[in-house]
Amino acid sequence: MTETIDFAANLASVKADIADAARQAGRAPESITLVAVGKGHPAERSRAVLAAGQRVFGENRVQEAEEKWPALKADFPDARVHLIGPLQTNKVRHAVALFDVIETVDRPRLAQALAREFDSSGRQLPCYIQVNTGAEPQKAGVLPEEADAFIAQCRDELGLPVAGLMCIPPVDEEPSLHFALLREMAKRQGLDGLSMGMSADYPIAVSFGATLVRVGTAIFGTRPAR
Repeated sequence: MTETIDFAANLASVKADIADAARQAGRAPESITLVAVGKGHPAERSRAVLAAGQRVFGENRVQEAEEKWPALKADFPDARVHLIGPLQTNKVRHAVALFDVIETVDRPRLAQALAREFDSSGRQLPCYIQVNTGAEPQKAGVLPEEADAFIAQCRDELGLPVAGLMCIPPVDEEPSLHFALLREMAKRQGLDGLSMGMSADYPIAVSFGATLVRVGTAIFGTRPAR
């Protein structure tokens, strides 16, 4: 049985929740950007969300984005796509050509490869440093105790346009602890961008200062089985 999804209603509901959370935190709702995460969903679902007015999207995999977004951007040229999944160094050239923001800079080798590609392509993309706030061995991201030095390397040595920090809290821990940690790290570094919060916890993230929230399931529904 085919799942029927009202993408426009889902999108409106998420935007209303963001606005409510922002007002409760004394923030302007327009200070938060919703990143609609199309990971694992067919292109027609992203097209439906685009038709509902959303313009900022997130994808986890370079190959999947390459299959979906050239055609979508041809029809919606003001759409912007963030890479929110791990980036292999051998995919850097493709990623820089396709994406508008890289949210997952997490190690020196990747930062160096991005700096080289930015120089050679002339395309400078805003970058977020991914911090592994829970120090989870299976998860990407620089460890919190190493983040200050890595941020300095990215900005001062490599000249990357670092816009902020990004995290994915452990699923079994209170997310507010991780959001607070990321906020303090960003404040210490003079960074305004905070990419944090997903479908289960984005209103909490907004209350802790998120400027980007990455929401997939609440907009797109459950991912189809591969």
